[in-house]
Amino acid sequence: MKDLCNYSLLAHNTFGIDVRCSRFLEYETTEEAQQVAQVLASSDTPYIIIGGGSNLLLTRDFEGIVVHSVLKGCSFQGTQMVCGSGVVFDEAVAMSLDHGCYGMENLSLIPGDVGASAVQNIGAYGVEVKDVIVEVEAVEIATGRLCTFTNADCQYGYRDSRFKHEWKNRYLITHVTYQLSADFQPHLDYGNIRAELERCGIAEPTAQQLRQVIIDIRRAKLPDPEEIGNAGSFFMNPIVSREKYEALAAEYPGMPHYTVDAMHEKIPAGWMIDQCGWKGRSLGRAGVHDRQALVLVNRGGATGQEVVDLCNAIRRDVRETFGIDIHPEVNII
Repeated sequence: MKDLCNYSLLAHNTFGIDVRCSRFLEYETTEEAQQVAQVLASSDTPYIIIGGGSNLLLTRDFEGIVVHSVLKGCSFQGTQMVCGSGVVFDEAVAMSLDHGCYGMENLSLIPGDVGASAVQNIGAYGVEVKDVIVEVEAVEIATGRLCTFTNADCQYGYRDSRFKHEWKNRYLITHVTYQLSADFQPHLDYGNIRAELERCGIAEPTAQQLRQVIIDIRRAKLPDPEEIGNAGSFFMNPIVSREKYEALAAEYPGMPHYTVDAMHEKIPAGWMIDQCGWKGRSLGRAGVHDRQALVLVNRGGATGQEVVDLCNAIRRDVRETFGIDIHPEVNII
């Protein structure tokens, strides 16, 4: 178990914010997770649990304990894949395809770790990870007890789960089990997947071809955190009533949308931010990416508070223009 004091978190957040924590604990086995749980349970010090830092905005030094998993390893039981919480999620997607197990292709290149995928219910291109999660194994911090939660137990919603609410900071995730399929059934009707396949001359893609197209689309739209600090999509796409959508569609012909159900529509937050004129603009050293308005970036030396100030300015303009509140997908600390 790694146990360090006055530790820099620069390498643990893709926004590239250089702040420190009082103590840093890292576990690489279930037994070490139980040791960490004992430390946390016996201390009055505040703590936070982080994943790969790709969905995190740090605004200040943290006077407490930061916990991180590097628990690796993936195994297969038929079409079920069991992954350690510290496995890079995209590596898990690649491994699933290598083993002829399908269902995660549209989630390719989403940054972050396996453990965080189960907390956040990550999703992209019409697929959410809840669609394939069977169970989540975790250590209860208060008792050190190893628990197993079903998909239903986790109460997954759009970018949401019980781990973000009543279970927040109560468990250390150790493993996630995904139920995949030996039968490849591609999901192609979201965003510009079909257009990109057509451009590549692919009529009926293999799973590997679909994965590569998803990767190409993401790389074309989203900046590399190694080159410019960012946390990917900063805002969640709002879900509004059909009545609200129809009123806006009458005012903005051609407004993109995705039907959620008979009563609700999802409107891309990036489109609204772009309509408000924010794409490519900056506020101090924080800015909006010039190719994808959903992405906020650190243009160099930005503080977490500068990114928060930009976030708030964008939210205000979207609210005033469209009458819709958009909310950060990123965890702000």
